[in-house]
Amino acid sequence: MASFGLVMFPADYAIQPVELAIAAEERGFESLFFPEHTHIPASRKTPYPAGGELPREYSHTHDPFVALAAAAAATKKIKLGTGICLVVERDPIVLAKEVASLDVISNGRFVLGIGGGWNVEEMANHGVDFRRRWKVVREKVLAMRQIWTKEAAEFHGEFVNFDPIWSYPKPVQPGGPPILLGSHTRRAFERVVEYCDGWMPIAVPGRVDLAAGLKALRESAARAGRPFESLHLTAFAVADEKTAREVIAMGFQRVLFALPPDDRDKVLPLIDKYASIARTLS
Repeated sequence: MASFGLVMFPADYAIQPVELAIAAEERGFESLFFPEHTHIPASRKTPYPAGGELPREYSHTHDPFVALAAAAAATKKIKLGTGICLVVERDPIVLAKEVASLDVISNGRFVLGIGGGWNVEEMANHGVDFRRRWKVVREKVLAMRQIWTKEAAEFHGEFVNFDPIWSYPKPVQPGGPPILLGSHTRRAFERVVEYCDGWMPIAVPGRVDLAAGLKALRESAARAGRPFESLHLTAFAVADEKTAREVIAMGFQRVLFALPPDDRDKVLPLIDKYASIARTLS
């Protein structure tokens, strides 16, 4: 049976994260995910992948870990995730501690959705070469897994390099929170199988061929000798019941309904609508 969650940019002008999380939990949603951008370069040289002008929320969003920590303190059951965290723009030692701390504070309710990012100038401001971003992502994820699971963790790579360190707290969830890759690039499926726990593609009609992606993911898992069933599938940014039914039929275990970053008077009725759809499909 599929579970149902919500995803919204936690913009500074929208319904606040705590109120949103409480409302989502009260209505029975399984999870709540927040995207992130540390900033948006004013140059705007990199085009918006969806076309047109870049929406306002991209430059007005709260830090997801601060927003999710506030949500964790105000809720008891709902899972809280990043959708997605731009790992390339974060120090892996600091990020490992942030993730572990949030997992402990939430009592094991955190899900780490990650991605490589699309904004060339944004990454450059963090010292990351866009062409090498996926190698950076891989090393940072592998290094964080060492920090989460080892008493004295160390990692020696091309982009991440540190001798044995002590870092606490350790996550509540064994091995660390589940890591879901929000990507649909050509090599995304190999990356999911190698160092992630699942796939979290955008489920907007016309954006991603989900059937082809699932086929490629299954083939990548088979080549690596990893059971396909060990991978969690989350459909990201679903907007209607028809799409929800389609992704569930494909085998997706979690459906994340997309909310606009707006005030409570507009967001809460939409949450009620999605809750009704979720009850219908449960």
